[in-house]
Amino acid sequence: MRIGILGSGLMGGKLGTIFARAGHNVVFSYSRSDRKLERLAREAGDRARAGTPAEAAQDADALLLAVHWSRMNDVLKKAGNLSGKVIVTCSLPMNAADTDLAVAHKSSGAEKLAKKVPKARIVCAFNTLPSEVFFSVFANRNRAARPSALYYGDDAKAKKVAARLIRDVGLKPIDAGPLRIARYAEPFTLLIAQLAYEGDRGPALAYQFKWFKERKA
Repeated sequence: MRIGILGSGLMGGKLGTIFARAGHNVVFSYSRSDRKLERLAREAGDRARAGTPAEAAQDADALLLAVHWSRMNDVLKKAGNLSGKVIVTCSLPMNAADTDLAVAHKSSGAEKLAKKVPKARIVCAFNTLPSEVFFSVFANRNRAARPSALYYGDDAKAKKVAARLIRDVGLKPIDAGPLRIARYAEPFTLLIAQLAYEGDRGPALAYQFKWFKERKA
């Protein structure tokens, strides 16, 4: 696929690099530094290049949206017309100080995003995992026991794309349902962040969901 990366920080930079190494054509965009975008493209390999948000979006089969909530309106404006585009968002609706969710309980960042680009195909993925784990997961992608990754949305095509990209990274996709599930998944991500960044075992954290047959007593 042709994948545009809107936001080339820790999440966008690492996932974009993995997508390119997995065989997709990637355009890195939206950074304060053009040199950083060029560096990311070089390190990701021959299938990656740097560009503007509009260039990243123009011919993309899918877009990875990975910006701070405070930059959401700006990046959407610079990307241009996103009608019909599949947008895989891993952005959390954090406040300016990154201390709490700016949207929660009765709505979610994902639902707010869907209202901003009503003709796009929105799906959430990757945002319940810390960026530090992605390269390790990709390196171990051929192992049978893959970590889980939740994805959720209302558009069937977008969810199919998200599931494919999750598998390409080396994760097992878990369909968590419609977009409104973001109301619960986004706070869950803060729990993951607490374990990853405040715990004593480091931030390269992943998890697995497993189902067992119920046994009678």
